[in-house]
Amino acid sequence: MVDGRVGRVEGYAIISEDGMLADAHRIMPASLQIEADQRFFEEGLNGVDVVVHGRHSQEQQPRSRERNRVILTRRIPALSPHPTNPKALLWNPAGAPFEDALKSFAINNARVGVIGGAEVFQLFLLQYDVFWLTRAPGVKLPGGRPVFPEVPAMKPEDILSAHGLVPGPVKLLDAARDLSVVGWTPAAA
Repeated sequence: MVDGRVGRVEGYAIISEDGMLADAHRIMPASLQIEADQRFFEEGLNGVDVVVHGRHSQEQQPRSRERNRVILTRRIPALSPHPTNPKALLWNPAGAPFEDALKSFAINNARVGVIGGAEVFQLFLLQYDVFWLTRAPGVKLPGGRPVFPEVPAMKPEDILSAHGLVPGPVKLLDAARDLSVVGWTPAAA
């Protein structure tokens, strides 16, 4: 029997120096679409069972259409099949627990990849096994869409820390661009 349990939750975000993941029009600009980070992102998503995101977030890798996905929306009461994507489910967190959404995919102990936006990242803050945070050096998006709702009043790293996550080692993705990612994991109990 499928129980809808989560096996692992991973978050993936690339942000500007000012903590934004998109511009004011909810578009991820080319300045945040860096090849080395895109490879890291795609490799991570290739290892998950279900991708979770809001209706404005997306991924555009070769295997994107093959992935199971849960798309958050307030436009439905609880759960509904996606009207055009048979591998996607629409989910309103106010109407159903996440475990009910996972049951639809018939996967026990699902590995989940959360890819944004801000409210989606926030929703899983107490469940991340790892949150991969990449900062794009030299990129600023004034008035953009933040990685978490509290940004810019708080730094993304402070928000992760306030929710019990600690930074791991810095992983260099592209030396020429000084681009690196940090995996934030729960502090040891």
